[in-house]
Amino acid sequence: MSRLTARELTLAYEDRTVVHELDLAVPDGQVTVIVGPNACGKSTTLRALGRLLKPKGGAVLLDGAELSAIPTKKIAKSIGLLPQSPVAPEAITVADLVARGRQPHQHWWQQWSQEDERAVTDAMERTDVTALADRPVDELSGGQRQRVWIAMALAQETDLLLLDEPTTFLDIAHQVEVLDLVRQLNHERGRTVVAVLHDLNQAARYADHLVAMKAGRIVAEGAPADVVTAELVREVFGMESVVVPDPVTGSPLVVPGAPYSPPGPPKTPTSTPQSA
Repeated sequence: MSRLTARELTLAYEDRTVVHELDLAVPDGQVTVIVGPNACGKSTTLRALGRLLKPKGGAVLLDGAELSAIPTKKIAKSIGLLPQSPVAPEAITVADLVARGRQPHQHWWQQWSQEDERAVTDAMERTDVTALADRPVDELSGGQRQRVWIAMALAQETDLLLLDEPTTFLDIAHQVEVLDLVRQLNHERGRTVVAVLHDLNQAARYADHLVAMKAGRIVAEGAPADVVTAELVREVFGMESVVVPDPVTGSPLVVPGAPYSPPGPPKTPTSTPQSA
């Protein structure tokens, strides 16, 4: 059974429909990654799964109940969401922002506990931002800020974690660190993760369950080894490719088709002797 599901989900911004009657069951205890071209509806779908966007039609269900009927604080104890391009309050420090991830677990009679302290410390260590604790968030680089936001989501310690392009602004080394951390949280703590990624090869490497979207609909879903094919890449991304096994993980690795080669310099015509 899946705790988080979407049934005939239709999503729109004003009169523009972005997602069309989408059905999705997020596998419990697995890492699900949603991929697709720009403006295909993947981030919009994630927003709806985290109740940041009200459905135009259909519903998102958590444990069989519609999200719209569940109190916000109860949802915040079950679903952690890192949206795309979040904005921090002005002048807030790293430690204070990460600590805000504990708000769903606090009560008026108990504002801060040893458990809160442990969760915040652990989240900051896992994302390598402990040394930045007293720095204002708005003074950090883009990559540092992204790791702080991820730390806040981890401090929330929810069973379900939704990440919208969590590797944005990160160099390749930190991208790998963050995605390794996601896998570690899944394996060691049983977290169910849904992430939107742009990089198809990273998605294939880290996902247990891959969802490919195009034009607001799911084109294919399943294990990366079953889903990622040259035909799918052509259909979803309009790109010719060859899919080979990743030499490190064995997961599908998409190699784009032959790159454009500019024509060489024009050949100088050779003169031929004229006949008398």
